[in-house]
Amino acid sequence: MSGVAIITGSGRGIGAATAKLAARRGYAVCVNYLKNEERADAVVAEIRAGGGRAILVQADTAHEDEVIKLFERVDLELGPVTALVNNAGITGRAGRLESFDANAIRRVLEVNVAGTLFCSQQAVRRMSTKNGGAGGNIVNVSSVAATLGGANQWIPYAAAKGAINSLTIGLAKEVADEGIRVNAISPGLIATEIHAEAGLGDRLQKVIAMVPMGRLGTAEECAEAILWLLSGEAAYMTGSILTLSGGR
Repeated sequence: MSGVAIITGSGRGIGAATAKLAARRGYAVCVNYLKNEERADAVVAEIRAGGGRAILVQADTAHEDEVIKLFERVDLELGPVTALVNNAGITGRAGRLESFDANAIRRVLEVNVAGTLFCSQQAVRRMSTKNGGAGGNIVNVSSVAATLGGANQWIPYAAAKGAINSLTIGLAKEVADEGIRVNAISPGLIATEIHAEAGLGDRLQKVIAMVPMGRLGTAEECAEAILWLLSGEAAYMTGSILTLSGGR
């Protein structure tokens, strides 16, 4: 496996695990981050220490102009993108829907939905055989919240991830004959910082009894699923949403 991979929001969590695994599988990797340069730079350093090739690019994927610059940097420094992992996302603070202000709702939708759309546009423009590209793969990171609904915690986030599922299915059909596959993973309870940032730091241990397998998933398990979807082993899969939830 080889090529050029852009992994948004890859300074930590699922994104960081995916960036590291992609590099080990032979990809040149763009590590994208929004705020924490130190942590993202540590991901790049680890990749390079292992003999991999990686660059660090700061960009807020909710803004189209920054997405365009991100892809142009990759064009210049790594070459044509062959794999895009739309991982950047936020939940916003936890609460009932009535507690969210307009700006908080907009930000959740802009990062999770608009950001994925902007990045996917740039990827298709480069990958599509109709545009002279050599094809490629897109994997979106959704969530089981899309089907569970996020009641009393993060309905805007759940709604945004429902949009990601629709985007995955629609774009997969649109570019299926252009050498591009589009799939998604739908993680359940994964041991990352996203819950603490939403104000639910103790949530994971409280709800672990709801998981039939009796444990949390890991970022590395999500990364393995993403890399499988990017691989030739999943060559006949497009428009699929792969659930990783321990049976929940």
